Amino acid sequence: MERNTRLYNILLPIWIIIFVPSWLWLLLIPANYLIDRIVLNWSLGDMDGRGQFCRKHNWKICLAGFVSDFAGAALLLITAVPLVSVTDNKFVEDAAGGIMMNPFTNVLSVIITLAAIAVSALCIYLLDKKILLKAGLDMEQAKKSATRLAVITAPYLYLIPSELLYRGGI
Repeated sequence: MERNTRLYNILLPIWIIIFVPSWLWLLLIPANYLIDRIVLNWSLGDMDGRGQFCRKHNWKICLAGFVSDFAGAALLLITAVPLVSVTDNKFVEDAAGGIMMNPFTNVLSVIITLAAIAVSALCIYLLDKKILLKAGLDMEQAKKSATRLAVITAPYLYLIPSELLYRGGI
């Protein structure tokens, strides 16, 4: 009797920490806040009162960044889970494993991971631009700052191979 049962490991990708409240959030939240603060401060150039502006609005920028990171991680999750069940195509099945453990093992997993980063960056841009316009910046300055925040703070963490954690590489 032939069995078509597959067992998958329960090792989780590093980007899944976004969904799981843990002690790591005690590091992630202040680190993200600080990075957002530095980039926002830099992107405002020589604007009068930029320090006060940053103090007042940076928490919104940081929150928008987390929401945007969730969007990218959700895209990875909803893409990888159905791909795991494709058993007749080795390339597609390997892509699912790549998304979860090492995106560089498969071209499709690299493309999907880069798409998730791009989705997050687009969300960062749109949300930050809205926040900055509402805060009183003109359109040109809001676009400039939102672009810098999106490019610099996009979740490039999605590209780090999770298998390094499980094989003692980090």
